[in-house]
Amino acid sequence: MTEKLKIAILIPQFPGQTHLFFWNEVKELERLGAEVHLFSTRPPPESLVAHDWSDAAAARTTYLGLGQGKDKVAAVLRLPGWLRQVRKHEISAGAQKSVLVSASAAVALRKACSERAITHVHAHSAANSAMIAALCFLDGGPPYSVTLHGPLVDYGPAQPFKWAHAQFGIMITKVLEKAFLATVGRTVRPKLYLGPMGVDTEVYKPNGAYQPWNEGEVLQLFTCARLNIVKGHHTVVAALELLKASGVKARLTIAGEDDLGGTGFRKELEQIIARSTVSDQVTLLGAVDGAVVRKHLRKSHAYVMASMHEPLGVAYMESMACGCPTIGTNAGGVPELINHGEDGLMVEPNNPQAIADEILRLAHDKTLAKNLSVAGRERIVNGFGSNRSAEVLLSAISAGSVA
Repeated sequence: MTEKLKIAILIPQFPGQTHLFFWNEVKELERLGAEVHLFSTRPPPESLVAHDWSDAAAARTTYLGLGQGKDKVAAVLRLPGWLRQVRKHEISAGAQKSVLVSASAAVALRKACSERAITHVHAHSAANSAMIAALCFLDGGPPYSVTLHGPLVDYGPAQPFKWAHAQFGIMITKVLEKAFLATVGRTVRPKLYLGPMGVDTEVYKPNGAYQPWNEGEVLQLFTCARLNIVKGHHTVVAALELLKASGVKARLTIAGEDDLGGTGFRKELEQIIARSTVSDQVTLLGAVDGAVVRKHLRKSHAYVMASMHEPLGVAYMESMACGCPTIGTNAGGVPELINHGEDGLMVEPNNPQAIADEILRLAHDKTLAKNLSVAGRERIVNGFGSNRSAEVLLSAISAGSVA
C-alpha cells in the first residue's frame, strides 16, 4: 500500500472491561502502517473503565451517540429508503427499531468518514454497530466489514441486511462460521475470513518458572470474566465447596464486573457466595486493569472458568500466555483453543464435580501442571498472538480493494 490506509474501527461502549483485545488490535494495525480512527456508540459505565490505557483510548474515540441535530434531520429524510432496504431481508418490529436507533449515528459516521478521508469501516459487533456501518455505506460512506464474536442470536435482528452489503466478514472461530453459513449464509454470503482474537504475548508472559501447589499451602485459583451467569462463576464456587469437603483448602479470586457496573448479576453472585460453605474463600475484585490480572495469573496454581458458552475466550488465552495451567469448558469455540490434556484441560459445562476433579488432578500431578504451563504458553504464542486478527483484517481490506 503506497497510501496509508485509513480505517474506522467501530466498537460499542468502548473502552469497556473486556476490550483489551480491541486496543491491542488497534496498536497492531498502526504498527503495520494503518491509520486508525476509533468510533463508539457511547462510553461504558464509569465503573467498567479500569485499564491503564482506558483514558488514552477514550480521548481518541469519537462517540456517535444519536448524532447532532442536523444528523437527526438527515436521518429522518433517509429513513423511508433505509426501511425499504431492510424489509427486503426481514420484516419485523425489531429490525425496524434497529434502523431507527442507528440512523442518526450512521449519518454522523458517514460525515466523519468523509471529513477524514476514511476508506473502510470495520464494526466489532453484529448488533447496532453493524447496522450503523451498513446504513453509513448506503448513505454514501465507505465499504464496511463486520467481525462476528459470538452466536448471531446474541446480536439481534436484521442480520441478513447487516451482512448483505458488507465487503467481507471475519469469524473468530470455525464453529461460528459454520453456524453463520447455516443461517444467514443461506441467503447472504459475503466473503468470510477466519480471524481469531489474540493477546500480546510480550505483555502476557510468565514471571519465572511456574510453581506447582504443595500440600499444606492454600490452593490459589483465579478467574477473570465479566460477571454474567453464562460465565459459570456459580459452578466454580460449587467446585470450591467440593474441594473443601475433600480436605483441600483453596481460595478463588474473581476479576470482572457485570455489565451494569455492579448492580446486575454481581448481586446474585454475592448471594450465591454468601449461602455457600466457602464464603470466606472467594474474593470479587470487580473490573481491574490488566496488570492486576497478570499479577494473579502469575501467582495462581490454576485458572478456572466454567463458561456455559464461550465463543473462543481471550481470558483463557491470557492465562495460558502467562503460563498458568488452565481449566475450561467444552463449550462454543473453546476446543479450537484448548487441546485437552496437551495445553489445557476441559470439562463439560455445569459440572462442579468435574471441575473439582481436574483442579485436584493439577494439584497432585506436578509434572502435568508444569507441562501444561509450558505447552499452554506455546499454544498462544504460536497461534493466538494479537497480530493475527490485525493481519487478517488488513489482508481482507486489501483483497477487497483490488477485487
